[in-house]
Amino acid sequence: MGVDVKIDGLTKSFGKQLIWKDVTLTLPAGEISVMLGPSGTGKSVLLKTLIGLIKPDEGAVVIEGVDIATCSEKDLYEIRKLFGVLFQDGAMFGSMDLFDNVAFPLREHTKKGESEIRDIVMEKMDLVGLIGAENKLPGEISGGMRKRAGLARALVLDPEILLIDEPDSGLDPVRTAFINQLFIDLNAQIDATFLIVTHDINSTRTVPDNIGLLYHKHLAMFGPREMLLSSEEPVVRQFLNAQTIGPIGMSEEKDADELAAEKDMGLPPLPPIPMQLEPSNGIPRTYQRPPGAWCRENGVTPPPGSFQPDPTTPMSSSQANPTEAPH
Repeated sequence: MGVDVKIDGLTKSFGKQLIWKDVTLTLPAGEISVMLGPSGTGKSVLLKTLIGLIKPDEGAVVIEGVDIATCSEKDLYEIRKLFGVLFQDGAMFGSMDLFDNVAFPLREHTKKGESEIRDIVMEKMDLVGLIGAENKLPGEISGGMRKRAGLARALVLDPEILLIDEPDSGLDPVRTAFINQLFIDLNAQIDATFLIVTHDINSTRTVPDNIGLLYHKHLAMFGPREMLLSSEEPVVRQFLNAQTIGPIGMSEEKDADELAAEKDMGLPPLPPIPMQLEPSNGIPRTYQRPPGAWCRENGVTPPPGSFQPDPTTPMSSSQANPTEAPH
């Protein structure tokens, strides 16, 4: 079962360069959250701050009552056992085969015997679809397989919080679709709290329960997926719908002349909100909400065509009746 992560007033600078200021949000226990933002907005810095690799200048990160920004090294070591981390490139040890890479945290942080370690490693490798590849070196497999191996390693200590940094980086659309489904299925099985940093808009629109957007050195918005996908806030609307009209330009912000010229053009309509991905077995996740629930509860009319099922995929009962009352 996952735990919530409370982030309060987080501020970080490197020298005179402010990365972000007064970031405040809570990652709900057991839910999947995605953090977006233009390149250079400090998304990876945020992940490193959450596990104590980087200390913030101000603010707190509270997990199970412990503020990892100010706690002792001993307490930080214990809190880190709650985390699993998937780095951008998988971060495999090149001289070790996949089995030893995945087994590394167990050998480093537990006193388990090799027989038990083997059982755990093979279970996690089966979970990510890598049975039969355990004796291969990282250099002998594809980028997608390295990411899955990195995910298996992140899972061996049965983490309650999973931090995932740009899982779609370098992957083709098919492999990205497979890894997105894997995240949904994993969350259904282990109920861990997920935070995924990504640039992939399609993944953001279909995978998470919650979405956050870092922009211009602050957190522009964080909340339920439907809230952000129906938002009229200019930065959120532009970024989540991959539109050129809005305050974001090639050099982060557009100048006044560009913005003035756009006023006469009018905003393009919001695209329909897609269905959220379902677990492969069709059984809703513990914290998954019925499609359209947030919009109904908050009196928001979603864009026309929202919550229409993909005709190529089977529907669950909640998908088949998206207008039913929320659970």
